[in-house]
Amino acid sequence: MELAILDSAQGRWRRKQLREWQQAFRTRLAGFALGLLALVFSGVVSAQPLAAQAQKPSEIPVEAFAGRSQLNSAKLSESGSRFAFVVVEGDKRILAVHDSDTLEPLVAIDLGDREGFNWFQWAGDDRILISTRMRLTKLQYSAETKLHAFDIPTRQLHFIGFEDQGWEGDDVLHTDKHGRYVILSVSERRFTPPAVWRFPLDGSGASAAVLVQKPEKEVRQWFADDEGVVRLGMSWTSRADIKIYFRSGPEDRYRRVTKVKGGDDDALDAWDVMGIYAGRDTGYAMVDDDDGKTILREIDYSEGELGNVVYENPRWSIDSVVIRRGEGPVGVRYTDDEPRTEWLEPEMQKIQSQLEAALPGSRVRIIDSAGMDRMLVMQSGDADPGALYVFTPSRMSLELFANLRPLVDERLLSQTKAHDIVARDGTRMRAFLTLPKDRAAKGLPMVIMPHGGPYGVRDTMVYDDWTQLLASRGYAVLRPNYRGSGGYGEAFERLGDGQIGRAMQDDIDDAYDWAVAQGFADPARVCLFGASYGGYASMWGTLRNPERYRCGASFAGVVDWEDLLAYDSQYLGRGRIRKRWYKDIWTPRITGDDNFDLSMISVSDQIARLERPLFVAHGIQDMRVPFDQFEELSKAAETAGVEIEMLEIEDDHYLGDSAEEARFLKALLAFLETHNPAD
Repeated sequence: MELAILDSAQGRWRRKQLREWQQAFRTRLAGFALGLLALVFSGVVSAQPLAAQAQKPSEIPVEAFAGRSQLNSAKLSESGSRFAFVVVEGDKRILAVHDSDTLEPLVAIDLGDREGFNWFQWAGDDRILISTRMRLTKLQYSAETKLHAFDIPTRQLHFIGFEDQGWEGDDVLHTDKHGRYVILSVSERRFTPPAVWRFPLDGSGASAAVLVQKPEKEVRQWFADDEGVVRLGMSWTSRADIKIYFRSGPEDRYRRVTKVKGGDDDALDAWDVMGIYAGRDTGYAMVDDDDGKTILREIDYSEGELGNVVYENPRWSIDSVVIRRGEGPVGVRYTDDEPRTEWLEPEMQKIQSQLEAALPGSRVRIIDSAGMDRMLVMQSGDADPGALYVFTPSRMSLELFANLRPLVDERLLSQTKAHDIVARDGTRMRAFLTLPKDRAAKGLPMVIMPHGGPYGVRDTMVYDDWTQLLASRGYAVLRPNYRGSGGYGEAFERLGDGQIGRAMQDDIDDAYDWAVAQGFADPARVCLFGASYGGYASMWGTLRNPERYRCGASFAGVVDWEDLLAYDSQYLGRGRIRKRWYKDIWTPRITGDDNFDLSMISVSDQIARLERPLFVAHGIQDMRVPFDQFEELSKAAETAGVEIEMLEIEDDHYLGDSAEEARFLKALLAFLETHNPAD
């Protein structure tokens, strides 16, 4: 696999956390038939995903919108001769391997349930590395990870590591492109600093492992260059300061380059290592410029100094960088109203243009590449769920592998448009409006959908299942990027600090006022609906402003901020670095003024104010917003003598079970039909 996408979402400093793995890991040796569509084009010509049915149905079934398509996880093997992706079968995760020439299935690997699978990556063309996890405690970040290698020709699964190793067993520093070995950072015993070992992938086990780097200077995190030479190490102090050690080559001694103080986000960004290259000391870093916009710069690891600017967009922060192994950045990705790729390499830009000409009227993204030999291409649009293609440049052959939503007829979907909304204090925010198809754009029933997060997250003009489901039932859907949302610069995001339930909620109300003033919405037929933070904002808006909203609906919404912060002190605050981040950054962003009483904006504390119908659903396995928030609301409503329609879902925060998501969506539609009918 040639290209790697390095992402900056949710902050660019990510320490590798102890993860979960499952107790039972099995492999399925039989072939795997998905019933996927395959359509071959002799050249790069105009191609669109096939319609689901020849006859236009009256309504797309709810089940067609449920479940998360995993085709975005598709990755090519080293030469591009094969590709693999994760498939969901009920509660199971299956790793499906296909031949890139014939598109036929080769093997399916049973990854167990979704809680146990972590990630996969190719090692050459014949082996796949699979990381699994097992939760050690109730909290998500307390987990043990292990690494396995699956050999495709022999259908054998091998454990990679030591019997009594530390909890983190999947810190792969380098993978041999021929699939012969991996360089793995791992502790031989728990509670000891990690060493670096070279493990063969032929099944010979730990007895054949070779020590590459012994534990040194209390280093907890090692990094290797593109040839597998360990070059950089990090340790941290009790105050969460980070010490950086570096060497220029395998014969050199490590020396301390710098110490980064805990909480110094700008300095930490530069050390979120994006790649070290043999024969040079320079690499790359995604850092913020003086305006708070993320740009790409060089960094000299030997001196800890930032160098030349490699790329900056005049308006937008970059989201990620496309790295070619052994070379460096070949492209960057950013988002305005929709995700975009700007290639730094002319040949890749030429291919991008060819693909856009072949798939007109859609968003085209190269998601993986084996050099210039073969590429995986994802095509989609705001009213098109999209499809996965296999592109072979040498033959100019573009093959449709599968539609992401095969049961969704895109002829019935609705277009989305971007709008600017000015809030009451003059703040300008971007919002996305989806109008129901074949209805006049006037006086419509509307659902306002605040996004989750809330900080650093935003909605864009991409295809969204829940938006299209609601639009297909006759509702206009408005998704405002209120203050605190990401992507519009640091200043806009910081406007949300301390404004949960306050100015951030005002922005949602101002979006309502805009939709009514523009004539899109019937002021008497507007409801709120969202998930996670969006669920909180929907519940709170229904309580706070019954004069605006006819009803409210929430999935996995926060109901008590004090209780959630207490929970987050463990969920988000495990480890010295995270504890400091939780105390110094996360908590102040939520509370704002130290003297502010969070009960004033907590749904459970204010539930007696409820005047409008409210629907609340929550997953009993949710660990991000724990299920006891749902239980607390139920008790508070009973005490206050108010009625809430409540639904327990046999799932977690992210609705990975398509059947449970469909059950939730049907209940949501029934609630809206009762309290805010579209007709």
